[in-house]
Amino acid sequence: MSFRSNLVRARSHIVFVLALVCGAALILYLEGVGSMASERRDPLKPFEGVVPLPVAAGVRPDGADDEAARIAWTYFRNNTDPTTGLAGSVDGYPSTTMWETASYLVAIISAERLAIIDRAEAAERTARVVESLSRLVLFEDSLPHKAYDTRTLQMVDYANRPTTVGLGWSALDIARLMSALKIVQRHHPEQAEPIERMVSGWDLDRVVRDGWLNGANVVDGAVRQNQEGRIGYERYGAKGMMLWGFDATAAMDVRPNLQVVEVEGVPIPVDTRLNRNQTPALTTSEPYVFDGLEYGFDSLTHLFATVVYRAQEMRYRRTGALTGVTEGHLNTEPYFAYASVWGGGQPWAVLTFGGDRIDSRRTLSTKAAFGWDALFATEYTGELMKAIRPIADPARGWPEGIYEQDGAVNGSITANTNSTVLSAEAFRRFGPLMQAPR
Repeated sequence: MSFRSNLVRARSHIVFVLALVCGAALILYLEGVGSMASERRDPLKPFEGVVPLPVAAGVRPDGADDEAARIAWTYFRNNTDPTTGLAGSVDGYPSTTMWETASYLVAIISAERLAIIDRAEAAERTARVVESLSRLVLFEDSLPHKAYDTRTLQMVDYANRPTTVGLGWSALDIARLMSALKIVQRHHPEQAEPIERMVSGWDLDRVVRDGWLNGANVVDGAVRQNQEGRIGYERYGAKGMMLWGFDATAAMDVRPNLQVVEVEGVPIPVDTRLNRNQTPALTTSEPYVFDGLEYGFDSLTHLFATVVYRAQEMRYRRTGALTGVTEGHLNTEPYFAYASVWGGGQPWAVLTFGGDRIDSRRTLSTKAAFGWDALFATEYTGELMKAIRPIADPARGWPEGIYEQDGAVNGSITANTNSTVLSAEAFRRFGPLMQAPR
């Protein structure tokens, strides 16, 4: 065989081998592109390996649950207006929002289920709330306003000063109220007709637009409507509106706005949208705790609740700092903060409404401790409860929690926290509040 023939043959082998290599590389490339496309199509893929924690059931044997719930109910005995029957949002402060009014209704039903009050008292209290809600001056004669004086039912600003112009309406607050009203209907069917009659006078079509939750704010005298809610709160609020037949399916779907960040080695769901104040969205405990206690988890919120809880436990394992974070009141300026698992583009940020960092005000939240312990009852939630139990104020209710920085009690006492204690204890015995007792 000639030299030329050998050369041609060698070249053929080389071309064949190169073709195989290139073909294999092309296949790998296409598989990679396909995989990336698949991940883009399914942003939930990072959660595939997460096993949802089992939901706890049963009452702790030490009997401390009854005492905790009774202390929480003290808040509502102290802060319910004798004329209107509405409860203030903060101890001694005669103002409320639709969110805190929902908290009060949740507290009433929880207290009834726990036999702290009897059925007659629960019926009387819920009826008075419904009657007062039916007499509210509505924003633009359309929807419940953001805040009211519990004594006069007047629209007020956040300093509890009367306003005729108003602040607008909150879609999330109204959605939570709609959920609480449905809970009342299921436990007290005699209230079904008065509630239906009341809400028929509200223009609830404005709260859901094209499947999304829709709120309104008054800015420089002009009413500006806007999509409201981020992942976590948005899905929780959507459920409240869907109970009443509104199509909030767009708000239920997390995929279009979901990004996943890793916190303490745990994948955390974060919303890609900015908040109304143009700060990045945050992830915190409250919407997942409320979803579990009131509705019972669906498969997605169960998954998200597991990872949001787990990251907090992992922070404790790493730092030794008991971690149970959510939004809540402060007993010092600025008097309210959002303590997050992820917020403002960073892990464990504590943020003011304007987006400023105030990490020194991070609080081990009473709401988070009771809520996570009722839902998951892990060894770690037992540690949270052990830390929180001593701060109860039997004469006033449960404070917001314990400041991480110095161990001082965050002594603000609120409707939202004390309602959560009651609903957590009711959940331990009877399951989600939306399930009427048999």
